[in-house]
Amino acid sequence: MKALVTGGTGFVGSHLIEALQQRGHSVRAIVRSSARAEALGLRGVEWLPGDLGDAAALRQAVEGVDVVYHVAGLIAARSEADFFEVNREGTRRLLEAAAPTGARFVLVSSLSAGGPTSPGRPLTGDEPPRPVTRYGRSKLAGEEVVKAGPLPWTIIRPPAVYGPRDREFFRLFKAASLGVAPIFGTGDQEMSLIFGPDLAEAIAEAGSSPAAIGRSYYAAHPTVTTHAEFVRIIAGVMGHRVRVIRIPFLVGRGALHISGAVAQIMNRPTVLNADKANEIFQPAWTCDPAHLERDVGWRAAHDLEAGIAGTIAWSRKAGWL
Repeated sequence: MKALVTGGTGFVGSHLIEALQQRGHSVRAIVRSSARAEALGLRGVEWLPGDLGDAAALRQAVEGVDVVYHVAGLIAARSEADFFEVNREGTRRLLEAAAPTGARFVLVSSLSAGGPTSPGRPLTGDEPPRPVTRYGRSKLAGEEVVKAGPLPWTIIRPPAVYGPRDREFFRLFKAASLGVAPIFGTGDQEMSLIFGPDLAEAIAEAGSSPAAIGRSYYAAHPTVTTHAEFVRIIAGVMGHRVRVIRIPFLVGRGALHISGAVAQIMNRPTVLNADKANEIFQPAWTCDPAHLERDVGWRAAHDLEAGIAGTIAWSRKAGWL
């Protein structure tokens, strides 16, 4: 098949390109930075300049493709309107460009679109969505655009994603390597996680499975952990201990409010703002991949220890650690 990947120079998108190429697919990717594309060192990819606001580039990108994997999205923004402009309207523009092709459309959304849950009750996808952040609401809005569109679709909602090339969770790996890791809240927040290459396999499999058409799935490793335990496992795989510094609710919320205010003054987007507190201090962000496993036959290949070990090995080789 010929596949288009948006967000191909990003963490998840780059792993997806590798997974698709391993299946023998021809891959085209629309990118904003040719230098960043070249730095990845991925061979055999047709890189096209453009972005989700460039209608002409989108029409060129979708020409002749069999499946569109829409991975690109905004995770930090100055306002809710900015989130919606990319995560909803950008998705709408891509869908409109792809409509004449009849291609499969696979949207990579987020657990944030489904919302938090209670400890011991991972989301299955059968619940009504309850996003609690601007980001989550914008991702849900993007899902609604896809569902109402003319193309056969599949939606993948990953939880927290970690692995090689990821800079968000790398901060936690770096802190654990230094022996002191600050975390918001008590550390007892339940979490589902997914190793980046495993998520890429899930997305690729879903895009070629007839059973996945018209379905939304959570893609995660079935094991649930806590924030504090995740940090301890990282340190353990590194071969040392870590001191977890818990940041209480009022202190954490105040710090996030100040961080967001400073970013607004400087006119810069940041994920560390008051709205983020609505996510950070929830009791559980967990999900169940059973529906995806049943319909597609995918299973996460890496448990936490294996995924963390792979991430550490890559980070050391890349000079990050």
